[in-house]
Amino acid sequence: MNSIASGRLRSTQCRDRDVQTHRLLGDPCRSHIAPVRRCRNDVYVTTGDGVHLAVRDYDPPTRTHTVVFLHGLCLSRTSWERQIDYLLRRYGESIRIIAYDHRGHGGSSAAPMSTYRIDRLAADLDEVLTALNVTAPLTLVGHSMGAMVALAYLSRRACERAVDPHGLVLVATAAGKLGQRGLGRLLGTPATPLLFKVIGCVPDPALKMLAAPVCATLSRWCCCGPAQRATLATTAAEALATTPVSTAVGFLPTLRDYDVYRTLGSVRAQTVVVSGGADPLTPPVHARELADAIPGAAHRHVRGAGHMLQHEAPHVINHAIRQAMAIHPNHSRWCGCAGRGMIEGATESRMMVSAKQIAARGNATCPTHHLGLGMA
Repeated sequence: MNSIASGRLRSTQCRDRDVQTHRLLGDPCRSHIAPVRRCRNDVYVTTGDGVHLAVRDYDPPTRTHTVVFLHGLCLSRTSWERQIDYLLRRYGESIRIIAYDHRGHGGSSAAPMSTYRIDRLAADLDEVLTALNVTAPLTLVGHSMGAMVALAYLSRRACERAVDPHGLVLVATAAGKLGQRGLGRLLGTPATPLLFKVIGCVPDPALKMLAAPVCATLSRWCCCGPAQRATLATTAAEALATTPVSTAVGFLPTLRDYDVYRTLGSVRAQTVVVSGGADPLTPPVHARELADAIPGAAHRHVRGAGHMLQHEAPHVINHAIRQAMAIHPNHSRWCGCAGRGMIEGATESRMMVSAKQIAARGNATCPTHHLGLGMA
């Protein structure tokens, strides 16, 4: 993997040919598209404080739009594989896709726990955009903590943002108050600062053994359905198996203190907020607050779905990305709509879907169309 340091090339980039052969599965919406062959750059971007961020960059010469994916806590860029595959198939050589691992996650290097802060991750995002020479139009797609990073990036001063996004997708996330709702209330207990203090004194394997019962506790404690409880417990177990405990614990204080409510009204990106009705980590009230505070934002709510919406309702997320990318020539907030009122009216009647509907149509073609979500 090649390396880029603080916005400048440290070695010559060479592209690894990544042949993406997609089975079209009889999709009537895209049946005329040939298999996608794309060049992929795997590089490291070295931040100003010396952290190496693992980045995967699909960068065709004919791109007309860039999408950057931001993953959640204890996950990695691979959590977006379904969405990346979809965009490559649908848009081919006209889209650039960037996905990277946050510091302390996936293929990126660890960092001092004092830097495990959302505002530092927003600075990392700015450095990635600068190093890779990303230009508008840009869409940011974030899940959970990754969406918080996108909002924190937009909270920075204009001179501290390499490029402003035209589109923004916020999946299972919040603007703050995480310690007041759902499982996030655990952040407000004395355990959070205690864990942060002892993390350097206890070996990582021992911490993982101590944390294992938490996975079982999550499945009993939350008020969601059996499927969501099982998914949550599995996700927690996988996170503990693949993420250093210092990373998982290191970000807890910043999640507890995170608050960008005051800057939501200044967001100018075409925004789509997606929530799950059975999400115990970021309950739907967070999404409603985001949609109400961000000018022109649309809210897609999936009844019965949990926190991992990009896996539980991938077609809903795909449609949200397309909607955020659509930029009308006359700069109207929503392509094909007269104004926000039409979107708000559709929110209740057309944008409310259930996880059961999505599961029932998991192998169907163009499921968002059949669910009444429309097609671009």
